Amino acid sequence: MQAYRHTFKTRLLLAALALGATTGVACAQNSWPTKPVRVVVPYAPGGSSDTLGRLIARHLSETYKQTFVVENKGGAGGVIGSQMVARAAPDGYTLVVSGIGSHVIAPFATSTPTYDPMKDFTHIAILGGPPTVLAVNTSLPIKDLPSFIKYVKAQPQGLSWGSPGQGTHGSLIGEAFRITTKLDLVHIAYKGASPAVADVAGNQVPAAFVTLSTASGNIKAGKLRPLAVTSSERISEFPDVPTFKELGYPELTGTTWFSLSGPAGMSPDLVASLNKEVRRILQTPEGQRELHAQNMETYDLDAPAFNKFFQQQIDHWGRYIEKPQASAK
Repeated sequence: MQAYRHTFKTRLLLAALALGATTGVACAQNSWPTKPVRVVVPYAPGGSSDTLGRLIARHLSETYKQTFVVENKGGAGGVIGSQMVARAAPDGYTLVVSGIGSHVIAPFATSTPTYDPMKDFTHIAILGGPPTVLAVNTSLPIKDLPSFIKYVKAQPQGLSWGSPGQGTHGSLIGEAFRITTKLDLVHIAYKGASPAVADVAGNQVPAAFVTLSTASGNIKAGKLRPLAVTSSERISEFPDVPTFKELGYPELTGTTWFSLSGPAGMSPDLVASLNKEVRRILQTPEGQRELHAQNMETYDLDAPAFNKFFQQQIDHWGRYIEKPQASAK
């Protein structure tokens, strides 16, 4: 009987210790964040990444009862700010608005990448992004994609087209379209989508592959004619514009998407919590208004599904990026 009592007391003690340990872990997890969290936007203020970053930061501040501070660290196509986050501690206090530009294109577009987009980051949640549109000047005798292809084939010197810059999503879509159609297309790389759109609207360049959010104003003004978009479905604001997919080019489906990431090694529980909250934020009326205003396509992926999507994007677009040779030492 005494031995039984001793055993029973021992079990009670072990159970109490286990409960205390579990409670301690829960408290440690629930205590985050105890100080402001930095959300690095690796681009200049005012763009889609900045808008999304501030939207998410504002709502996360309300949810977690702590300040989420947006810091713009632009430069080198998003590499500088992203590199800074890759080197930060994985404690959840430094995050980055990642995406196809900084984490899919940039690492491929240099002979000496400063980070691995998968190994050096913890990818938390996708935010959304605008599709790319092929738009032409309305003075051209081009009404749709088939007539565009016919028009290009009739040009002895080929046709010039603009993009927001070498290595941008617009340039990748244009290059993939050129390879697929075998058309004689001459790329002109601009320093951003706005100047490319301005030159097409002014008939300085006949066509461009640019984000729909940048081109929409000129499309509505009748200065640009959209021929096809890279979204998976037609955009509600432009229901008459077909997708490349429905026109027979499924490989040209994609958006200039942005996401939320942190340094490699973040707690899976924290990642799951942030992923759930970000997805909720994007479904709020404010989140939906912001996404709709910029013609952004939305996604609803948990963290594992998003990481699978991330790797698929790297595998798909990497083959269209011409990697420069390292200079001889």
